[in-house]
Amino acid sequence: MCEVEYRDYVDLKKEEKSERLGRTCMKCKEGSAVLIIRVGDAFCKSCFKDYFVHKFRAMLGKNRVVYPGEKVLLAYSGGPSSSAMIHQVQEGLGRDTPKKLRFIPGILFIDEGAACGQSWKQREQNVSEIQQVLQKTNFPFHIVPLEQVFTLPQSVLQSASPGNPEHIGNYKRAVNSFLGQQRAHKEDELSGTAGELAQLCVTEYECGNTLPNDGTYSHPPVELTSALMEMFNSARTLTAKLELLQSLRSHLILHVARTCGYSKVMSGESCTRLAVHLLANISLGRGAFLPLDTGFSDDRYGDVVIVRPMREYSLKEISFYNRLFNVQSVFIPTMETKAPENSSIQHLSESFITKLQEDFPSTVSTMYRTSEKLNVSKKEHAEENIQQEKCLICMCNLDTRVGEASAFCATQVSQNLSQRRPKNDTEPTRDLEKQCCSSEQCCERSTSCSSSVPRTQDFIPLLCYSCRVTVKDVTSVSTFPPYVLQEAKLRSRRLEIRNEIQEFLLD
Repeated sequence: MCEVEYRDYVDLKKEEKSERLGRTCMKCKEGSAVLIIRVGDAFCKSCFKDYFVHKFRAMLGKNRVVYPGEKVLLAYSGGPSSSAMIHQVQEGLGRDTPKKLRFIPGILFIDEGAACGQSWKQREQNVSEIQQVLQKTNFPFHIVPLEQVFTLPQSVLQSASPGNPEHIGNYKRAVNSFLGQQRAHKEDELSGTAGELAQLCVTEYECGNTLPNDGTYSHPPVELTSALMEMFNSARTLTAKLELLQSLRSHLILHVARTCGYSKVMSGESCTRLAVHLLANISLGRGAFLPLDTGFSDDRYGDVVIVRPMREYSLKEISFYNRLFNVQSVFIPTMETKAPENSSIQHLSESFITKLQEDFPSTVSTMYRTSEKLNVSKKEHAEENIQQEKCLICMCNLDTRVGEASAFCATQVSQNLSQRRPKNDTEPTRDLEKQCCSSEQCCERSTSCSSSVPRTQDFIPLLCYSCRVTVKDVTSVSTFPPYVLQEAKLRSRRLEIRNEIQEFLLD
């Protein structure tokens, strides 16, 4: 019965494909259609551009997160989605653009070649292509190697209060204030072209010595490159490597945004990419953080908000737009390039959704609409965002602070019981503790070791459930960047002191 229904479905799809030839535009009813987005949505070239531009600006106008005059950092990866996002921002800041954008853009590209095992020659070639593309935008841009995470300060892992609390709920007042400043300072010509607008506001950046703001790129030290490769080599699975890469990339973007005064970061995830993230994050145990990982705005950091204006677009729409309007993108190999489907949970989820989308075109949109309904209570989230303990890696509120009668605690009890050693195995452990840091294994097993490197058992309680699963696939936490280890040591000490004085604390 199922085979008969599937054959009927295939025959119906063939008939629909033959009927699509020679169709007219569904909007203007005059021009011939050059593409069909969904089953019945046929557009000509000009109508498709209007549709694409309107969706981008409607997404920003509907949510009202980006205020006029704010500095916004555009996270660029070289891919088609982020390239289309920069192109939309570039056109939205034009002189004669209706409903023009009024924020101050900057671009950030992170070179991840060392984590992917690329040679320095390959990395130089990729960076040169990126520079050629970004120089055409006339926006200020930064090109930072991923090795920079080993020089980040410890304050990166600390949440801060929102930068402009008076703007919250007063979007119209902020717009009127900005327009008044424009009229009062006509000599600044803030209503000029995109390049003029960017050049007027670049001079106020206060970047650190390790972060040039002129788009230059220098060879990172060999010690940092080897430390980065050692950290990724310590991860046993590709799933853990991708999770670590995502976390380090987020920390570096957050540091650049705070250093250069950006209050918003625009990320270019498409609807298709967010659908993959939805399925992969549920498989990785990040179901509690889906509103932050896949929603329009992510305010887990407090003073810097991540915005995803491309989340309404499918990958098909973005690909057609870039092809029709000559939007240039740069292909850069990643860890998942040429990897088998079952090499990681993320890659397997992507393969599953892509294949399902071929036969059932509403798959991605259905998953996207599902993720859109997941929200966090804004009042409770605003109060708990600073007060609750944060995960040491993903910086989300810890989801492991639950009652004793929970599935998580039952799992922990089972793990502790299974890891207990017999009584006759305690003697070798005592002899090992006397060696005091003669090797890295001593730091991981010894209980009386005075090393500054935190042990894995002290590192685990500071993580959420998903990051605990990731760290279990890492052979040694001593390969993590120094700012993570220092923060882990500080939090573990605070936790020990709190447990000692717990009975004297008031509720």
